[in-house]
This record gives sequence, structure tokens and C-alpha cells, in this order.
Amino acid sequence: MREIIVAAEITMDGVVNNPEIFTEIFKYHSDDVQDYLDKLLYSSDALLAGRLTYEGFAKVWPTRTGKMADYINKMPKYVASRTLKEPLSWNSKLIQGDIVEELQKIKRMDGKNLVQYGVGELTHTLLNHGLVDKFQLLVYPFTFGRGGRWFDGMNIKHFKLIECKTFKSGAILMQYGQAANPL
Repeated sequence: MREIIVAAEITMDGVVNNPEIFTEIFKYHSDDVQDYLDKLLYSSDALLAGRLTYEGFAKVWPTRTGKMADYINKMPKYVASRTLKEPLSWNSKLIQGDIVEELQKIKRMDGKNLVQYGVGELTHTLLNHGLVDKFQLLVYPFTFGRGGRWFDGMNIKHFKLIECKTFKSGAILMQYGQAANPL
């Protein structure tokens, strides 16, 4: 069965949903951070996205070139939205009907992992229904002070640590899986 991996690049104060942070984040993309990001991408063969991430990515990635851009542009994308309508561009398909049921079907399909970049309502739905297999939080050594935080509005959730890794730039990867109970 395919795994759903939610990947987020965040600040020390937990800011994730503010496009302005990427100017600072890119300063910490050392070779080993980029190697990690490449491995994450190539371990997947489809993207999951909510409307905002889809719209942002669909504006940028089709204009880029290179190995990573070619891979992202060719891979299928599954988009969760109540406002978008088919047909979608950029090799994307709108998830229609019961999102939980549809994502369970997608997970059962043959293939590599599914990765979700960007966090928001889709992430909350995935979490609340036990569909996230791994969280890969790449925490950068700076604070931003403004912007959405990943778990705002969520109830208590427990996670188990799978891996923790420090990069040359001072960024830290924390990889978690869902846990039913603490300890």
C-alpha cells in the first residue's frame, strides 16, 4: 500500500503558511537539505494538494526547467477543493465525492508514495481520518513571527518519532508517524 507523506518546511516558531518565509528558507537549502528534498520527491509518484497549494504550484512549476521540474510537472496531482471545477490543468485531477474514501482508494493503488506539500484543511482531514503515514517536518533555525501555523485549530494528536536529522545549515528534519497513545 502506498504511504501518504506530509512534508512541510517550517520556522522555529511553527510558521508554515506564509509565502514570505521562503526567501529565508532558501538561504538554508544546503547541499544535504536539497539532497533530502530530492529523495523525498523521487520516492513519490503523485502529489496531493489542497486548492491553495495547487494554485500556487500550478503557477510556478510549469515555467521551471530541469530534472526536478520535469518530474513534478509529469507526475499526477490529486487536488482537494470544494470550489475548483474540472478540468484542471497541470496533469491534475480533482478529488470528487467523499475525500476520505477517494484517498483510501488512491492509497491502495499500485505505485510509490503520495506526498503533500503545503498544509491546511486537507492536512487536517488526513490527520483526523488516520490517512497520514509520515510527517516530515524540516525546521529552519529562524523565527518569522507571522503566518499560519500547522496545527492551529486541531485537537490533541500524538505522534511517534521515526527519525531526527541535523543538516549542515542548522535545519533539522523531524520525521513522525501517528501514534494512538503517548509513550
